[in-house]
Amino acid sequence: MPGDPIPPPPELEPARLTAFVKGQALQLGFDLVGITGPEPPDHLEAYSRWLSQGRHGEMGYLATPRARQRREDPRKILPECRSILVVGANYLPPGHGEATTGVAAYAVGQDYHDVLPRRLEKLLDRLEAYSGRSIVHRIYTDTGPLLERELAQRAGLGWIGKNTCLIHPRQGSYFFLAEVLLDLELVPDPPFISDHCGSCTRCLEACPTQCILPDRTLQADRCISYLTIEVKGDIPIELRSPVGGWLFGCDVCQQVCPWNLRFAQPTADPAFQPRVLRPVFAETPHFINPAVAQTACFLTGSRLFGHQDAGLRLATICAVSGVDHAPRLMDQVRRAIRVRH
Repeated sequence: MPGDPIPPPPELEPARLTAFVKGQALQLGFDLVGITGPEPPDHLEAYSRWLSQGRHGEMGYLATPRARQRREDPRKILPECRSILVVGANYLPPGHGEATTGVAAYAVGQDYHDVLPRRLEKLLDRLEAYSGRSIVHRIYTDTGPLLERELAQRAGLGWIGKNTCLIHPRQGSYFFLAEVLLDLELVPDPPFISDHCGSCTRCLEACPTQCILPDRTLQADRCISYLTIEVKGDIPIELRSPVGGWLFGCDVCQQVCPWNLRFAQPTADPAFQPRVLRPVFAETPHFINPAVAQTACFLTGSRLFGHQDAGLRLATICAVSGVDHAPRLMDQVRRAIRVRH
């Protein structure tokens, strides 16, 4: 009858939706894709114990009652959640490790906090068009109250190594992870249940600050990535020498991993090619090259140190751009980052 409400379109079979989602994720540039359900995480007890032992350092936001509660069950974030899409994007830049820049591999390309959500929004647009209905969802990449490496393991993307990284058995561990909570019924992948670290302890032995613990957790306040990115105050005196030349993050535990040495390949993704190009300054000393300003390293450094601290922002830029004609500046920069007055 005229004026009667239009009934919603019939829901497609989960297998068809799953195949479509995975195909679109690969087309949009993701290297890994898997599906899991919204069940509470098995590692929640270990995570709570890690917090209660104070191993999270100054990252108090992880231990707030709200943050703890939301990590207990993805459905406390999105009550309609029926499936979780987990994707991985290779970020290993070509030639990384051949020359020491002091900056972790993930930070020399475009900021993944911007890149990955945009791609996932495109995927959602295509999925809504394919399914004929709007989809309730939440997108996260390294920022949400999720135990994302466990979700990736449950989605069949790899195992959690002794260095706490997710390791894929044929591609290594240089991956960004992102998740989409969906109100769609998809076919879950079998979890990755085997552990391929075996008796290897290379990452534990190589860690300059010995922050990797035998129970596959980190003592965050000894981790170089934490010390050079998260810490607002001074780096403890006893850790300054082990931190060495790292200015922003650290790759040591990944560089020595046999699975990376054997299988990790440089990414072909244009977004994660080294974006810091000479000249650092595009036109004048006060106008930063846009390619520089798009890097995770620059953006995170700017947020952490403040937009008025030009010296520390320049430190970050010089480090990733390989500026080799200003050793005096770099010495000053390293001292500034080691001891922030």
